[in-house]
Order: sequence, then structure tokens, then C-alpha cells
Amino acid sequence: MADSTLTHFDATGKAHMVDVGAKHETRRAAVATGTIRMLPATLALVRSGTASKGDVLGVARIAAIQGAKRTSELVPLCHPIALTRVAVEFELDEARSEVRCQARVECTGRTGVEMEALAAVQVGLLTVYDMCKAADRGMVITDVKLLEKHGGKSGSWVAEP
Repeated sequence: MADSTLTHFDATGKAHMVDVGAKHETRRAAVATGTIRMLPATLALVRSGTASKGDVLGVARIAAIQGAKRTSELVPLCHPIALTRVAVEFELDEARSEVRCQARVECTGRTGVEMEALAAVQVGLLTVYDMCKAADRGMVITDVKLLEKHGGKSGSWVAEP
């Protein structure tokens, strides 16, 4: 069962940044995933690298990495974290006409990198949308979720399949 205490609120209910100063630095990692569904013809453009804006997945990979690095600028109460690794992979699923993005983010620090992994996936998928929207405005970003996290006081957590 999840802890029901919301840590981003103080005793009076005001939002605040969690104090992680007393925490010990540990190795931390998180993996997130998500998909973008599109028309088969759009997926063919992505696969061939012939989209009008160029190498969709190459640009989306760099965008996802940048998204992880800048999470604290996007999510107000996230701490800036010195990331040690951001690995982003894309997989094309022809049968479902979708692109899956998976991001693994790591650091040695006092707070976890779940938000950074989730931000990487979202920004990567948004970039796919941006680069392909001229061909397909009906694309749908879906199923963005945390798959696992490791490190810190709470240890490891893995999503149920």
C-alpha cells in the first residue's frame, strides 16, 4: 500500500519543496515508458527517416534527454538533480501503429529520478508529435507510466505487469 502522506505540503497545507538535506546520497534509478499512436503512413515516415523535418527518432532522443535534464524547470517542486545517465530508446510497433519510448535515468543523490524519467518520455513523445504533425494531427500520446524505481530509503518499486 502507498504512503498516504503528501510530502509536498507542510503541516498547514501550503505547498513547499521537500527538504532532502538530511538524506544520505544513494544510487538512484528510474525507468518510465509511454507510446504515441499514429496512422500507419505516419509510422512509415518515422521508420524511413523521410519525414519533412528529418530524423524523427534521433531528434526525439536528444529532446528526451534534455527533458530529463530540465525537469526541475518544468515541475515547480522538483529539485535540480545532477544526473549521471539518461538512456532513451524508441521501438516501432507496426501492428499497433505506434512508437514506444522508454527512458532510464540515474543519479547519485538525495532524491529520486522518477520525475526525470517521466519527463524524458513525455518530451520525447511530444517531439515525435511535433515532427510528424504535418502528416498526422490525430496522433495520441498514451500509457505514460513509471515502470520501476530503485534507491533511497524506500528501496525498489516495480510496476505490476
